[in-house]
Amino acid sequence: MRFESQAACSIQELEQRSIRAGDSVIIDFGGHRTGYLSFKLRATGREADAPVRLRLVFGEVLNDVASPLYPYSAWLSQAWLPEEIITVDDIPQDVRVPRRHAFRFVLLEVIATSKEFAVQVHKVRAHAVTSAPATFNELPTQVPDWVRRVDEVSIATLRDCMQTCFEDGPRRARRLWIGDLRLQAMTSYRVYGNEVDMQLVKRCLYLFAGLPREDGLVNACVYERPRPTYANIVALDYSALYAVVLCEYVVASGDHEAGLDLWPVARRQLELLLQHVGPDGLFSDPGDVWIFIDWADELERSSAMQGVLLFSLQKLLALAQILGLNDEVVQWKVLAQQMQTQARAQYWDTDQQLFVSGEGGQVSCASQAWLVLAGVAPDDLLGAAAVRKAMERADSVKPVTPYLYHYLVEALHSCGDRAGATALLKHYWGGMAELGADTFWEAYNPKDPLHSPYGDSHANSYCHAWSCTPAFFFRETGFFNVL
Repeated sequence: MRFESQAACSIQELEQRSIRAGDSVIIDFGGHRTGYLSFKLRATGREADAPVRLRLVFGEVLNDVASPLYPYSAWLSQAWLPEEIITVDDIPQDVRVPRRHAFRFVLLEVIATSKEFAVQVHKVRAHAVTSAPATFNELPTQVPDWVRRVDEVSIATLRDCMQTCFEDGPRRARRLWIGDLRLQAMTSYRVYGNEVDMQLVKRCLYLFAGLPREDGLVNACVYERPRPTYANIVALDYSALYAVVLCEYVVASGDHEAGLDLWPVARRQLELLLQHVGPDGLFSDPGDVWIFIDWADELERSSAMQGVLLFSLQKLLALAQILGLNDEVVQWKVLAQQMQTQARAQYWDTDQQLFVSGEGGQVSCASQAWLVLAGVAPDDLLGAAAVRKAMERADSVKPVTPYLYHYLVEALHSCGDRAGATALLKHYWGGMAELGADTFWEAYNPKDPLHSPYGDSHANSYCHAWSCTPAFFFRETGFFNVL
């Protein structure tokens, strides 16, 4: 990152300092939290004869508070910038910032007082909030230091995103997305695995089920506040994942009652999405609906979407088996086999031993990850090799986010390549940890850590749900066999 911190004084020493208009101080709380800031303002010198106006900037990383927020060049709303201007009329005063923030650092700048007095800041407190349980399933005692550190950061990321729903990021967006939910849920089952996190996943599933599009397609995200609201943002790959989240929830919780209740919603997603699969068994992009996969602009998405859709269909068929609803999906068992066979014929390049996508035969990490997870690779050895080869090739389209990096690790893990999965996890998430991450980030390019898919790093979230999954892999059976 761009800056390194050096302690100028202790918090006790800060309380003895008088600061005036134009002065500023950065307070380091020593770790990330989602919550509220409070402090006490006192006047020094003469009695306060005017209000005090302060500017507060909340930073998840040091760059947030050490570099100017303006000019702001992102395409996301400037209103997401984590700053507050507050005016305190009466001194002394206990101040509590009413808006919830996600932060480790706070820049406190005195904009204005009168010439007659200065102020002191006392009893600075961060009040953390989360719905995560206080205890979690510990790792074995004998694990490498890097694993211990990455696990701590992963759990902190999950914890700070667990609020009244699984938020995607507690700083920016603060809403529920299906893609993030799948990764948060699968990690929470391993980390916590109790009634608290199960109920939170269940609540999220019902929020999506209750707020579909008119035709029944669930949104990519929903707004929880000020009241549950349809967000009018549809991503086909995210809608497909609803069936995956529901299946994995039923397996983890044993809650067949909720599974049966939400089965029509999951089934409806596949009914609608399979309309885009032609007689040849291949997905055809309708062109007028978003397909996310990753933030890589140059990514050709057709083969990756084939993999997502097939993976989700396979999970729906598994859910039908669990719930005793096989009769409702008989026709889709044949279709799933056809989609798998046709995808291998269409997308597997035997010369390159890689999956390709589009008319130009684009090679991307996304295509390898999703088609391997859907079982399209000729065998596990070739599937794992394809993932590794795509990561190594200079001309392949690489991931931009931890979201897609997760699916690369999951694909390697599903093929039995624990060594490859571990190496990739250490390189990517370990790289963020080495840069000082307290929680894992929304976007991370090892070659350009300040890269932003939005055009300005100040728009990035540095505690983001889809980056929490190392804690899942560390608790998977057999993962530590290669450490």
